[in-house]
Amino acid sequence: MSSFSFLDLQYNLSKKKFLRKPTRMFSRDRQSSSLAPVYMPTTEELKQVFNKFDSNRDGKISPEEYQAIVKALGKRNLVRKEVQKIFEVADLDGDGFIDFHEFVEMQKKEGGVKTMDLHRAFQAFDRDNDGKITVEEVYELLRRLGERCTMQDCQKMVRAVDANGDGVIDSDEFITMMTRTMITY
Repeated sequence: MSSFSFLDLQYNLSKKKFLRKPTRMFSRDRQSSSLAPVYMPTTEELKQVFNKFDSNRDGKISPEEYQAIVKALGKRNLVRKEVQKIFEVADLDGDGFIDFHEFVEMQKKEGGVKTMDLHRAFQAFDRDNDGKITVEEVYELLRRLGERCTMQDCQKMVRAVDANGDGVIDSDEFITMMTRTMITY
């Protein structure tokens, strides 16, 4: 639940990450291994994601705000009933909303971000399922999320993450970029 939300938004919210070149530290074997690392986002990263969900900036995420972001990410089949279940688990004080403290607690309960979660986030960007994220795919998703960016901005983002210089972001490059500031445990 919250891993999907965090990862899909993490990619575009931390623009500073796009400015650093990733290294190819994840092999395909390690990604599928049961010994694959688990990561915990920093508080600042969690706050950035929380703020994206909290579109009216009232300090809490409503079910409607949650569903709007998930819909923008292409998960249109998430029905109101499923959102209610998510809120039943995450809304610790029972007020019908998820505040930042509850958001952080859910991240902890989820056990961090797993390699499998990173692959799902990659797939959210890779709309044509060709194993590569293009400039156009970055642009499309950022626009759906309401981010103001130009095609040139997206080209800069892709270039900053593209370690092998092929003009696209592959899975290894994506995972490296996503986990750069996270704590491994």
